[in-house]
Amino acid sequence: MPPVLTVLMRTIHVLAGGVWVGGSVIYLLVIGPAFRLARPAPEVSAQVARLFRQLVNICIGALLLTGVYLIFDRLSLIAIGPAYLVALVVKVLAALAMFLLAMFQAQEARRPARQRGRWWRLTPRVILALGVLTFLLGTALTILYEMELAR
Repeated sequence: MPPVLTVLMRTIHVLAGGVWVGGSVIYLLVIGPAFRLARPAPEVSAQVARLFRQLVNICIGALLLTGVYLIFDRLSLIAIGPAYLVALVVKVLAALAMFLLAMFQAQEARRPARQRGRWWRLTPRVILALGVLTFLLGTALTILYEMELAR
């Protein structure tokens, strides 16, 4: 049975990723289209964006802390193969790209809307795609780890 701290860290990690990626899906497929149709007061849109950014920042902090712990926890338990290492490196790079894009998005949000470029509109979709990739890689890492344990 895994230690309680590891279970807690893994749970926080999965929840933080799920909240960010799931929130991104809702924002892109539900909130954004609803706002375009309803045209709420600019203060409403700004407040929703601000609250979502705050939530994303909390998720990023949780993902960084738990991710570092989980990497060291896994790497200290078994000898890993090259496939695990490659998947881990790609997952970490994808996550770091998400964090950087989220920071870019937050910076751009401070600029007047008419000064934001095309990349402003594409960034949320890229973040979502990278988020799905990190979930896929997380699943692959779990499978590779379990295969290594079975040996």
